[in-house]
Amino acid sequence: MITYKKIKKVPFLSFLKNSSAITKDPIGHHRVFYEKYGDTFVLLQLEKPIILSREVEVAQHILKNNHKNYHKSRYQSKNLSEYIGNGLLTANGAYWLKQRRLIQPAFHRARLERLLSIIDETLKRQLGELPTDQDVEVLPLMSKLAFDVVAKSLFQVTTIDHKMEQLKDIIADVQGFIVKEIRQPHKRWWFRVNGSKGLHMELVKKSREIIQSLINERRKSESDGHRYDDLLQMLLEARYEDGGVMSDDTLIDEIIILFVAGHETTANALTFTLHLLGTHPEVLKKIQQEAKDVVESATDLMGRIAQYKYTRACIEEAMRLYPPAWITDRVALEDDEVCGYKIKKGTTIGVSFYEIHRDPRLWDKPNEFRPERFLEENRKETSGNYFPFGAGPRFCIGNNFALYEMIMTIAKIAQQFELKDHTQAVVLNPLITLKPEGIQMSFSKLS
Repeated sequence: MITYKKIKKVPFLSFLKNSSAITKDPIGHHRVFYEKYGDTFVLLQLEKPIILSREVEVAQHILKNNHKNYHKSRYQSKNLSEYIGNGLLTANGAYWLKQRRLIQPAFHRARLERLLSIIDETLKRQLGELPTDQDVEVLPLMSKLAFDVVAKSLFQVTTIDHKMEQLKDIIADVQGFIVKEIRQPHKRWWFRVNGSKGLHMELVKKSREIIQSLINERRKSESDGHRYDDLLQMLLEARYEDGGVMSDDTLIDEIIILFVAGHETTANALTFTLHLLGTHPEVLKKIQQEAKDVVESATDLMGRIAQYKYTRACIEEAMRLYPPAWITDRVALEDDEVCGYKIKKGTTIGVSFYEIHRDPRLWDKPNEFRPERFLEENRKETSGNYFPFGAGPRFCIGNNFALYEMIMTIAKIAQQFELKDHTQAVVLNPLITLKPEGIQMSFSKLS
């Protein structure tokens, strides 16, 4: 006879009483619950209860070892897709697999190598406009940089026009509302009554119209004899196994996902990385020396990226401390057993990567910034405990694109600037991604 471990429950009244506060600071409140109710607990709420866990074994089980029994929950597959489309991030089952197989080739190394020059030129222009010798908020700068890189990699535009700026603002606005709706399900009726829901659905419609116009412009340009080598072209030319192509609606879904996933997460990770470098000058000096050595070797762009080993380790360590995708969830398709817990069919399980990445049982001095953890000789120690891009078959399709962009960005900044951090306090804003607020720095040109 199997004896199952009992999962403690957070009382519904306790959740309801603190729902607004939890919405503002879920990481802090989850930490309190973990300390009081254990590493895996049940959150009772108005709708179905949710299991939350910070056990690495639970993460590995639902994302990798028994992934076929778990789909993304309706919070992602339904609530989120209502706003950002039914793309790779939100789809499930056979449709997700079909899209993954179609889009995967666009992110193969050889194709990404062709995008490096676009990324490089965009970074040169953006960093040339970086405010110097003054205290500035870092996130807006990195957000603009990351958005421009994604936009130009997708559409090979030379400048970011009004349409692109409008799209950026819409994505940010809609994301904020999505988080409110998901975290406060008991208020959904009120969001409909007060018009918030309708307003944001209009913004979603506008964003899709903008992307449709860009697709139409591309087709017209192609008919006039112009050729392109960007992500949009790769997606337009992608063929299913039966020879078919994506419909425009499907194409728009995937483009929105690329904007959301490729822009927000990268901007956040870059901001956290710069903050950590600004507060650890000894680490910054190592990156600056590495950048100098790599530039002097004068290899091609892909060759340079491969040589930025310490720079990459710094970025990976920053994503350990501040994982852009700080939490994920899955719903059980059938009854299951996880780490001694009995899981019923239909149960939603949320896993906190933020907590796993700071677990002292898995990491030595987990709250310290130690890039050496991710140097090649130490990687075995991090294997299986690190989830910056997820795990299993749904491992982020754009992970290499994001890493290449971040390595190039940090290396270029290190080559050109001295960093000084003036942050009073880092405020974590856990939206769909983990967003930093309050990071202030100054950039001074190196002589």
